[in-house]
Amino acid sequence: MQSAVSVKDLKIAYGNHTVIEKMSIDIAPREFLVLLGPSGCGKSTLLNAIAGLQDITSGEVWISGKNVTWEEPKDRGIGMVFQSYALYPRMTVRKNLSFGLRVAGLPKAEIEARIGRTAALLQLDKLLDRRPAELSGGQRQRVAIGRALVRQVDVFLFDEPLSNLDAKLRNELRVEIKKLHQSLGNTMIYVTHDQVEALTLADRIAIMKDGVIQQLASPSEIYHRPASLFVAGFIGAPAMNFIAGSIELKDGATVFVSKGLSVDLAGYASQAPLQVGPATLGFRPEHIALDGAAKGLPILAGRVSVVEPMGADAVVWFDWADRSLSLRVMGDVALQPNEDIAPGLDIAKASLFGADGLRL
Repeated sequence: MQSAVSVKDLKIAYGNHTVIEKMSIDIAPREFLVLLGPSGCGKSTLLNAIAGLQDITSGEVWISGKNVTWEEPKDRGIGMVFQSYALYPRMTVRKNLSFGLRVAGLPKAEIEARIGRTAALLQLDKLLDRRPAELSGGQRQRVAIGRALVRQVDVFLFDEPLSNLDAKLRNELRVEIKKLHQSLGNTMIYVTHDQVEALTLADRIAIMKDGVIQQLASPSEIYHRPASLFVAGFIGAPAMNFIAGSIELKDGATVFVSKGLSVDLAGYASQAPLQVGPATLGFRPEHIALDGAAKGLPILAGRVSVVEPMGADAVVWFDWADRSLSLRVMGDVALQPNEDIAPGLDIAKASLFGADGLRL
């Protein structure tokens, strides 16, 4: 199947500073791909290169089977939504939506038809005669999205479109963007530093660091089977717990050993036979259970330091050995600081990383 967007051996450098080095990625038709990573990882640079807003050093960009590497943005068949709304302040919503179409010389009837369909889709029908100053932040961002939609292209690019909104509006518009994708079925590439947006919106997530994709997989795969220590630590709130130790052989069994902890690894699904040597054990807060002893799990006995109620659940921080670990419990579980607990670790859901930081 032909890719909707294909980046081939892309390199972007400023003098001696390389931002992206030999990156290749294929995005399928109708796919929702999220580029996720910390500030400066190159995600917006990659998006701008696809859009034609960023000069590239070498490599190619293909959209809908056409090499657009040196094409102008307007000729690439894309619609783009920026972090800033970038609306014309003196134009009404109707004129903001129609501006690009009028410049392109489309017939008036076609322009009105597209505006009508887009306004209905984004619930902008009653706002068409207002100016941006008369709109809320969420409404302005809907207009910015609408301006991209009226172009009726196959590929949409979003550059952190929700980062300027408050939490409630972000949640609402995130749902609307998900519905929009399901309704339209266009290919969407979405840049964000917000892992909640990435996990809830994406078909696949590309986690980036220093201009390199660290893992490209489904949200479930990235959350449950992170490819590296970096990915494991970047995804999840609170972050994954880590314990440094080693893999050893004891009485014919392969075990993970750290201070005061010995975990039989028979239940761990490794990618290859486990080898003796340094390793890091990682596990998410929900992968340790308060009733660990009753379940026969390896015990991480400690003392509660902080309880963070979050409504439906709570995050409990407890001191174990020389570190602080986090445990997720139901919101109605009553725990207090300085209370002793003995949660157990479910090794089948844990992650092991070698000395090179890669998943074992």
